[in-house]
Amino acid sequence: MGSLKQNLANNILSDGKFDATDLSGTVPASNVNNDSLTNITTFSPSLGDTIQSVASDPPSLTEGDFWYNTTTGSLKGLVQIKAWSSGGGLNTAIRTAAGAGTQTVALKAGGQSSNNTTEEYNGFAWSPSGNLGTGRGLLAGAGTQTAGLVFGGNNGSNIGNTEEYNGSTWSEQNDLSVARRNLAGAGVQTAGLAFGGFKDVPTGTYLNDTEEYDGTSWTSGGALNTERNLLGGAGTQTAALAFAGSNTSGNLSSTELYDGTSWTANPTGLNTARQYLAGFGTQAAAIACGGDTPPRTTQTEEWDGSVWAISSATLSTATKGNAGAGSLSAGLSFGGETAGSSEVIVTEEYNSNINAIIKSSWTSGGTLNTARYGLASANAAPQNAGLGFGGYTNGVGVRNNTESYNGSSWTTQPTMSLGRAYLEGAGTQTAALAFGGVTFSPTSARNETEEYGGSWTSGGSMNTAAWDRVGAGTQTAALASGGQTPSATANSEEYNGTSWTEGNNLPTTKRSGDGFGTQTAAIYAGGGGSPYSNATLSYDGTSWTVSPGTLNFGRMMGGAGGIQTLGFYAGGYGAPGGSATEDWNGTSWSTSAPLSASFTNTTGAGSQTAGLVFGGEGPAGSATEEYAGGSITTTASTLTTS
Repeated sequence: MGSLKQNLANNILSDGKFDATDLSGTVPASNVNNDSLTNITTFSPSLGDTIQSVASDPPSLTEGDFWYNTTTGSLKGLVQIKAWSSGGGLNTAIRTAAGAGTQTVALKAGGQSSNNTTEEYNGFAWSPSGNLGTGRGLLAGAGTQTAGLVFGGNNGSNIGNTEEYNGSTWSEQNDLSVARRNLAGAGVQTAGLAFGGFKDVPTGTYLNDTEEYDGTSWTSGGALNTERNLLGGAGTQTAALAFAGSNTSGNLSSTELYDGTSWTANPTGLNTARQYLAGFGTQAAAIACGGDTPPRTTQTEEWDGSVWAISSATLSTATKGNAGAGSLSAGLSFGGETAGSSEVIVTEEYNSNINAIIKSSWTSGGTLNTARYGLASANAAPQNAGLGFGGYTNGVGVRNNTESYNGSSWTTQPTMSLGRAYLEGAGTQTAALAFGGVTFSPTSARNETEEYGGSWTSGGSMNTAAWDRVGAGTQTAALASGGQTPSATANSEEYNGTSWTEGNNLPTTKRSGDGFGTQTAAIYAGGGGSPYSNATLSYDGTSWTVSPGTLNFGRMMGGAGGIQTLGFYAGGYGAPGGSATEDWNGTSWSTSAPLSASFTNTTGAGSQTAGLVFGGEGPAGSATEEYAGGSITTTASTLTTS
């Protein structure tokens, strides 16, 4: 990959945006105009790479390619992302267990010594299931979580026992012809493959034996070219892969391919010889990870059908005797033994994909008919069907104006019964809710609720009159939290379409924050104070909890939108330039493309990928900006790697 592409790949991923720093000195900063890419279409030929301006995405792309789509106004690129991440831990620490299934629907069975437990993985956590009939370790597995197969192993002596799993219980089947431990497996429950291993009688012997299972019994298959045990395996009964392991020569790196009849030695093997490793995938795309070289290793290698390449991603825990499941693009490693012979519950998930990066951007939208700040929005409304209401205009006072947005322009709608500022909203363009707020001369906190469905009608009054609240949800299932009474409050209330009821309070008093989500899954972020808050609170329909993920910039009175696991927060007091944007992924906040102007005392709606911010103080009083949040998704384009 060329230097420009490599820098873009690494740095855009690190901060979610493109700017001069992403070029790491490769191109002068003068070539970058405040994150605008319209002038970044050619670079010095000495760089070896260019960013093309095109009207549509190219049909055939190479990993590392970046281009600017003039139709969508987006920088896009293809980058291979490889990473191990932590998964839910096993209930029982174990080594040399059997694994089967996929990354999100996996099966673990047995383990040393004479363990008979079974656990199922759902992509988040492991749960116990029916025990094996014969406890054992150093066994092999195949199949799926609901149709699993295990065979061989050791429970004090080598055994050939075979068991089938139906998703809840195991049943004994016909034994392997050769009792053995340290073998590998491939295939499915009705077409399994057992190969390699170690047998004790008449004397200790490393094996090259292969056996094929038809759902009832085992028959002999073609012999491995190299006898071995403690090896890795992947694939199917008619297209299997055997790799690594050990024999009297020591640790092995060699690889063999099975065609349903015979094994063929591959010209090249793993980069690192090892035994006690985990393997999974297919004959054309597999993973080898962990194992003993010695010492125990975190190294991961990827197989492309002809050669092994060391992955840039490594296991977080060096283990041997770990088990595996899944595919090259979505794999799983679990259990094993660390240095000091400690068995572990560690589960790690592997992902390796060619991904499309789409840069975040803000673009100008239609202008409000009535400039104002301290207004509210129907925060569940999509970008092309917004609704704004209320607010305050200097020299005029509080507003009852309502406007609807169609994705390009604002249209005046019937006014609210009560003009007010710093109110909050929920719902959609055709079913909105306005509640709380403040009127002046004298200053008076409001508890009135109005419902919109083409015109405004009165709803149930709030229990606590307040302004600067955070709202979420719909017209018939809304949430109101925090605010000023005039002092900050921790009050939280829920609306059922008729009346408000008290809910559990926020952990602390809060005002002037922003949020999004539903009545049962909401986010409250930021807020007033000195300094401005960067805290994030999460609501589950019953109680609020403090998230460890905090805003990068403490702020208040910005615009926000989204759902509990995917949202954005833009502008506001405390945000650099009043324009900084951050994206929320359900766990943490990351900086994104800034608004083109300062938006403070504004409001927002929509989603992280299609957001809306409008109104506010100063020049932005009538402005609207539309957000196209960035994304990293697996591409379906035709690709080659470089």
